[in-house]
Order: sequence, then structure tokens, then C-alpha cells
Amino acid sequence: MTWRPEPQIDEAVRLLRAGGLVAFPTETVYGLGADASNPAAVARIFAAKERPADHPLIVHLASASQVEGWVSAFPGKARDLAAAFWPGPLTLVLPRAPGVLNAVTGGQETVALRVPSHPVAQRLLCRFGGGVAAPSANRHGRVSPTLARHVREELGDRVDLILDGGACEIGLESTIVGVTGEAITLLRPGRIARAEIEAVAGPVSGPGAAAPRVPGSLRAHYAPTTALELVDAATLDRRCAAAGEAGRVAVLARRPAAAGCRALAWHQAAADAPGYGHDLYASLRELDGLGVSRILVEEVPAGEEWAAIRDRLARAARRDPPDAP
Repeated sequence: MTWRPEPQIDEAVRLLRAGGLVAFPTETVYGLGADASNPAAVARIFAAKERPADHPLIVHLASASQVEGWVSAFPGKARDLAAAFWPGPLTLVLPRAPGVLNAVTGGQETVALRVPSHPVAQRLLCRFGGGVAAPSANRHGRVSPTLARHVREELGDRVDLILDGGACEIGLESTIVGVTGEAITLLRPGRIARAEIEAVAGPVSGPGAAAPRVPGSLRAHYAPTTALELVDAATLDRRCAAAGEAGRVAVLARRPAAAGCRALAWHQAAADAPGYGHDLYASLRELDGLGVSRILVEEVPAGEEWAAIRDRLARAARRDPPDAP
């Protein structure tokens, strides 16, 4: 059941305190929330999503003032990043405090924290007063939800309450940054770009072999049930003109269909990165529901502003070999 947020914050807080699951909007995607200090409630997240037990969760907080209870260290550069980007679409991965649940951290010595800016999320977190563990509110590995109805379609009665805050502003998951002392690592691209992080905290490296596992880092992720394939413009036009295949494919591209295109459906996406990212998951869900054999996605441009979109599409297109832990 979907509830309007204004009269239902009290009910959402009551459910969280009782160990329930509450889906709520953030500026990135909808999250599936549970009390991050309640082992049974956190276990319900994994069961509802069918999520691997070693895949860590992000703890959502009302403000940076709550960080201290979750970490053993809050380095200066992490404080600088929090001051610059919180509330907002930035997740910080920091050394965990001793009492943080292993289920939340995926058994690692780090914990992922975020302060979302969506007004419904802020009201919920302020009233709850603690940390809410909240991965995206969908089955594991599938397309993230950006509308309340996406949550309902994905999880049904697996969630106790859905707070409907409308369409998510950004539509892509948060940027994840690890901070260890002076070292800054970009662990997942998002709306906040590498250059913005470097402007605040200095040089940023990419994840190495010893980098912590973070949400959305599996080789295959964000995938519709229909096979998705990334293709260049020439290949896309050739395949959409081929009578044998075209009637069984749907297309996502940043331009109109070429003359002679026989694709069953052609979805023209926004030409700019923010618009494309905002609509991406809703577009994939729409195309996924058409019953085609394949979704063809035209490759997006190079450049930092498209990095998060390229990351999500690349993972959505990978199906073999299976994910490694």
C-alpha cells in the first residue's frame, strides 16, 4: 500500500522502531529502510531484496552530527566532504565503530553513511532519530526504483509502508567515496563528479584490489529482466533496419529513429546527462515491460558528466559470467 508522506511520518517511525520495513524517497532513488541498529530488521532487508549477505548497506542519517556514533574515525577530509555535499547524493565510507552490525557493513571494517536531502527522507530521519539502513527498494541486481509505484511493483507486500514523495530528483544512486586518513577513493560514480570531490579534498584515486565492497559494485547490476545490449550508433541503425531482428527489440537512444527503423519501440532519451540520468531507470522499466527479446541502448558520450550513466549501463548489460562476491 502506498501512503502520502505528510500524515504518515509518524506511522513510518513507529514501524521502523518496531522492526518494520519502510520504503522512502531520496533525491537519488527510493530506499528500503530499516532500523540500522536492529539485527532482525536489517535481516528483513536482505530477505525482501534477496540480497547477498556480504553486500553492505548504506546507513542514512539526518545530519552529519550523527556520524560519530557510527565511525571510529572521522578524518578531516571526510568532514570537508560532508560540509560541502551533505545533505546530498554523497556516501562516505569510513572506519566503522565497534558496535555497528556486521550485516550492515557486509562484515567489513568500514561503514557507508549518507545524509539525503529529500524533504520526506529528512522528515523521516529527523523524527526517527537514528540510522536507517536503506539500499534501493527493488529486488537485488534489478533496476532501481525512482517512483513509489516501482517499489510496489518490485516488492509488493514485502514492505510494510511506502512513503510516496513523487519522482526522485536525480534518478541515479549516490556517489560513494572512501576516506582513510588522507587517502580519497572514488568507489562508485554518481551525480557528484570526481572533479567536485577533488576541489574539496584533493586527489582522488580509483578502487584497487583492497578497496571495500560497496553497494552497486557487482559486475552485473541495475539490470532489467530483458537482456540489454550497448551498441554504437551505426550498429544500432543497422540492427533496427534488419527485418528479422528489429521487430523483437526496443531501443533507448538520445536521438530520433533513423528512416527505415523497424524496432518495436524507440524511446528517445534526454540529450543531456542530468536529464538522461533522471529518466534512465524509468525508461528501462518501460521498455522491459514490452515483452521484447532485447533492449538496445545506444552508447552515451565520453566525459566525466556521463561517468555514472556509463557505469550503470555497463553493469546492466553484463550477465555472464555471474557476479563475483
